[in-house]
Amino acid sequence: MKKLILTLGFVCTAIFLFAQQSGTWIWYPGDFEVWLSNDMQNRRTERGTFFPPFWKMDSHYVLVEFHKEFDLQQEEEIAIYAEGKYNVKLNGKMLPGMPTKLKLGKGKQKINVKVYNQAQVPALYVSGKTVFTDKDWLATYEDKEWIDETGKASDQSGTTYVKAGYWNFNNAAQSPSKFRLPTRTEKAVASSKQGKGTLIDFGKNTFGFLTLHQLKGSGELSIYYGESKEEALAIETCETLDIIALEKQVGKDSTLALSKAFRYVYVEPKGTAAFNGASMEYEFLPVEDRGSFKSSDEELNKIWDVAKYTMELTSREFYIDGIKRDRWIWSGDAYQSYAMNYYLGFDSETVKRTILALRGKEPTVSHINTIMDYTFYWFLSIYDYYQYTGDKEFIASIYPRMQSLMQFCLDRRNTDGLMQGLSGDWVFIDWADGLSKQGEVSFEQLLLCRSLETMALCADLVGQKQDQQRYTKEATQLKAKIFDYYWNEQKGAFAHSRIDGKQTDNVTRYTNMFAIFFDYLSATQQQAVKDKVLLNEDIQKIMTPYMRYYELEALCALGEKDYVMKEMKNYWGGMLKLGATTFWEEYNPDKKGAEHYAMYGREFGKSLCHSWGASPIYLLGKYYLGVTPTAAGYEEYTIEPYLASLEWMEGKVPTPQGEIAIHVSKKKIKVQSPIGTGTLHIKSKVLPRCKQGTVKKLENDTYSVELKKGISYEVDYEA
Repeated sequence: MKKLILTLGFVCTAIFLFAQQSGTWIWYPGDFEVWLSNDMQNRRTERGTFFPPFWKMDSHYVLVEFHKEFDLQQEEEIAIYAEGKYNVKLNGKMLPGMPTKLKLGKGKQKINVKVYNQAQVPALYVSGKTVFTDKDWLATYEDKEWIDETGKASDQSGTTYVKAGYWNFNNAAQSPSKFRLPTRTEKAVASSKQGKGTLIDFGKNTFGFLTLHQLKGSGELSIYYGESKEEALAIETCETLDIIALEKQVGKDSTLALSKAFRYVYVEPKGTAAFNGASMEYEFLPVEDRGSFKSSDEELNKIWDVAKYTMELTSREFYIDGIKRDRWIWSGDAYQSYAMNYYLGFDSETVKRTILALRGKEPTVSHINTIMDYTFYWFLSIYDYYQYTGDKEFIASIYPRMQSLMQFCLDRRNTDGLMQGLSGDWVFIDWADGLSKQGEVSFEQLLLCRSLETMALCADLVGQKQDQQRYTKEATQLKAKIFDYYWNEQKGAFAHSRIDGKQTDNVTRYTNMFAIFFDYLSATQQQAVKDKVLLNEDIQKIMTPYMRYYELEALCALGEKDYVMKEMKNYWGGMLKLGATTFWEEYNPDKKGAEHYAMYGREFGKSLCHSWGASPIYLLGKYYLGVTPTAAGYEEYTIEPYLASLEWMEGKVPTPQGEIAIHVSKKKIKVQSPIGTGTLHIKSKVLPRCKQGTVKKLENDTYSVELKKGISYEVDYEA
C-alpha cells in the first residue's frame, strides 16, 4: 500500500469513523467547497500578473444557523468551537456570551448555534459523549422568524433547513480554514550554466514550491519556469516567472510562496545576487492508487504510468485542467477526471467537492464556466457518480441545485425547443480549426437530452415522481427532435448543426460518437456512423486528447478494440517518443520541435500536463480489463476482458468496498471481487472450465460465469 503523508484535513477512514464520536466540523453544504475553490483558482498568474477566472465567482453565506435535537439518557457536558462569532440557544433560550462549554440536562434538548464569519466559512464543531456535530445536523442561511409589536415570536416559519456539509475535519484543532495540501521535499536532478544564468532540471513535470538554497548578496534573481527546456530559457515568452529581490543576504534558503508547475527552472541573477542549488516542496493530494494496470506490452505500461502521474498532478483540492496555465476547475475537464478516478483512486470526496464548487450558489445567471456544454457535463457527472458509488445521500443533497440549473437551461431554449448560443454563452465543443458554433448545434441538443435523463433518474431516487415524469417527457420529446432535425439517412450520420431551420451539410464526429455510447442508435445506425464518420478519413480529425477520449470510447463500444489499442499506442505513445513525462492538452503528430508547445497564439501556451490527457486509465480499465458497474455502486457489474495484441494483462479496479482483481492470459482468467454480483463474459474457441462457478453458453463462442463476492475464480479457456 502506498504510504500517505497526512496533513490537516486528511485522515484515513478508520480514524474518521472513530473520530465521529467526538464530532466533525460542519458548515452550510457547498460553502467550504466554494470558498476553497475561490482560493485555489485565484492563484493563477501569467508572467507574474494575477489572472482570475473568467466567470462569476460566488461566496459562502456569512451567517449560518446550525441545530439538532437530542434525547439524553443522562446529563452531559459538551465543548463548542466555531470559526467566527457565534451565539447559542438551548431549548429556545439565548445563552449569554459565546460559551465554550455547555451542560445539558437529561431528556429532550435542542441546540441552536448561529455563526457569523465574513472572511471564512462559518463552521461549527461540538464535542461530547453522545452530543457532537455530524452530517445529521441541520443548517440554514436564512431566518424567517419575526416578532410582532407585542414582542411575541412568530409561531410559524418559512425557513428552509438542509443537512450540514462536512468532510473529514475531525478534531477541534483541525478547522476547515487551516486546510492545506501536504508537501514533500524533492531535489533537482541536474543543473548547468546557460548564458547569464543557471538551468535547473527536476527530471519530469512537477508541481509545488521552488526552494533556492544559500541566497547571498544583493540584487535580484529572475526565475523563469518551463514545462520544456525551451520555455524556461525563453525569458520573454515563458508563461510563468518570479522575481526575488535580495538585500545583503547571508546564506539563507528561500521557498517561494506561490506554487508553480515546471520541469525546468532558469535562474538569472542581477547585481551580486547568488544562490547555491535548488529543490522544491512537491504539493500533492494524498490519494491511494487503488487501481492498477500491467501487461506484456512495456510501451502500454508506460502509457498507463504516465497517465497515472498526469492524473496525480491535476488532482489537487479539486480536479483542475492543467497545472501550468489555468489551474482552474473546468467542468469538461473535471468530467473526464472523475471517470479516470473511478478506475484509479476512487476518491469520491474530491468528485463531490468539485461538483459542488462548479455549481456555486444561487441565483444562476450563466452556464458553468460560461460554457453551454460544460453545464451539461455537470449533469452527466452526477449520473456517473451515482452509477459508480451508489451514494443516494449526495444525490438528495445536490438535487435542488440540479433542478434550478436545469430550469435555467430550459428557459434558454429557442422557439423550436433547442439550445442555441445566446449572449454570454460560450459554445465550446472542442479546440478544432474552423469548427462552426453557429445556429442550433446538434451536439448541444444531445448533451441536454442526456442531462434530462439524468434529472429523471435523480428525481426517481429522491422520490419526486412528478419531476421524474416531467423530465422523462422532455427527454423523449427532445430525442425525437434530434433524429428528426439532424439525422441524415444518406450520410448515415447526424449533421453538425441547423441554421435558420435547415440542416447544414457539415458532419463532424462529436454528436455521432456520443450517440454511440449513449446507446441512442439502432444497430444499423451504429454501423453507418462507424463506417461513414469514425473510420472515415475525410471527416475532420480530432487533435485533442479531450475528444480523442470519447472517440476511442465510441469505437470500443462498437467492437473496434484492436483499432483503439493501435491508436492509443500511436497517439499517447507518440507523446512519449517526444519525451513527454506527462500527457498534453493537445497533440498533433504533424508538428515538429517547439511547434508542439504553442497554443492560443502564444509560443508556450499549451499545457504539457493536462487532465484530459490521462484517459488511457479509463479506457484500459473499462474496455480491456473490461470492468463496468451495471447497477449503482457495483451491486451488479460485468467483466469483459479483451487482450487485443497483448499476451497477458492484469490489474485492479476499485469499488466502494475494495478492488476487483483480474489477471488475463490467452489460456486463463483469474478474478476476485469484494462486492456485489458480477458476470464474467468470455470469448473462447473451446468450452471454458471453471471449478468455482458454472459456465453458461450465450451465443457462438461467447460464455458467461456468475461471480459472487469473496470467491477467487479461475477460468481455463482459449482466446
